[in-house]
Amino acid sequence: MTSSLPADARRISDLERLLGVARRLGATVDLDAMLAAIADAATTLLDCERATVFLYDAAADELCSRLATGIAGSPITEIRFPASLGIAGDVAKTGRLVNLPDAYADPRFNPEFDRASGFRTRSMLAVRLADHDDATVGVLQLLNKRAAAFDARDEEIAGFLGSQAGVAIQRQRLLAHFAEKQRIERDLSIARSIQQGLLPRDRPHVPGFDVAGWNQPADETGGDFFDFHPLGDGRLTLTIADATGHGIGPALVIVEARALLRALVGGSGGLEQAVNDVHRLLCLDLPENRFVTAFCGILDPTTATIEYLSAGQGPILLYEAASATIRELPPQGLPLAFFPEATYSGVATLTLAEGDAVVLLTDGFYEWADATGEAFGEARVHDLVRRLHDRPAAEIIEALYAAVVRFAAGTRQGDDLTAVIVKKTAAIRAEPGTAGSGTVAMAGDVPKAP
Repeated sequence: MTSSLPADARRISDLERLLGVARRLGATVDLDAMLAAIADAATTLLDCERATVFLYDAAADELCSRLATGIAGSPITEIRFPASLGIAGDVAKTGRLVNLPDAYADPRFNPEFDRASGFRTRSMLAVRLADHDDATVGVLQLLNKRAAAFDARDEEIAGFLGSQAGVAIQRQRLLAHFAEKQRIERDLSIARSIQQGLLPRDRPHVPGFDVAGWNQPADETGGDFFDFHPLGDGRLTLTIADATGHGIGPALVIVEARALLRALVGGSGGLEQAVNDVHRLLCLDLPENRFVTAFCGILDPTTATIEYLSAGQGPILLYEAASATIRELPPQGLPLAFFPEATYSGVATLTLAEGDAVVLLTDGFYEWADATGEAFGEARVHDLVRRLHDRPAAEIIEALYAAVVRFAAGTRQGDDLTAVIVKKTAAIRAEPGTAGSGTVAMAGDVPKAP
């Protein structure tokens, strides 16, 4: 009985020290500090010369050493190697502990690390680090027991330390992932605020016309935009554009496209020159797989006309009140930056009679599908515009959005939604310089689902 007391006392001491390590790991959220705590605890508890923590990268199927003790008191340079190699790789794959009294006698041992560092490995103990789900998160490798070879007590301590370390590393990774997700969400929120701030805020007062525009990205940021820009002679530029895709990439593309279109459309060179110049400049900046569809028009209230040139943005819907029909007008050219050698010509002119309306929608409206995969489609858009043609432009947009949401019946919005509607109202009666009857949906006036 007396002979067992020292062993019991040592076991109690080991447990107390392991409990202290567990507390330390629980209080540490920095990965490098955590790995240092694991390595320090291992070398102290098992009285060995060196400890290395290899983290398992599941995506690359590699093991990576972030820190090792025992070389001039400093961390070594990160080492990466396939998880199928070496003793650490065998432990990671099989989950079995490896205890080698003579590392060089085992064919799995790679002496290259010793030659590169000047360190001489004698004995080795390696254990797998596993998370709550028993998935491998790494390997703890201990080298050169000072007193003798690693024994069963050392294996027990290393196993306990490995289980504690694996769970702590899993927790840290989850916390790091959560923190990164929050950071990205904050950045995207700022980007969305900036992008939404570029949409028209003021209501353009266009005598004899009712004008509305609206946008809702599918993600935090989007690849669509619309714009109204008054010219000094009373005319108003109308633009709606859609960059390929949605999200951050298209959002950056569409911001550049907006700046170029706003600067050039309505200039003295006319629509053709403006669109060709924008196309040329975008070709210089965008990669081959990026392009922008755009409708560029100029509304002249004195002649009740819209001059326009569409680069791949269509269909352009014209509701004609006299016949209560809808005509689809095709675009005049390819999307901007789609084909560098493309040129744009053939400016078209629409003359609007009272009750006529021009409806411009990006493809997110037409392509939003229900659970069976059926898209909302052009026919439903036509039917709704015919039925609601006498309502204000903003209400028509709101009704279109509500109809798409009802049709989709809970499926996720897969693409950005942008709409511009221009309606010819009563004949112009306002004196020059006074406000007319036109209205515009503010950038933040998002229609609500029914």
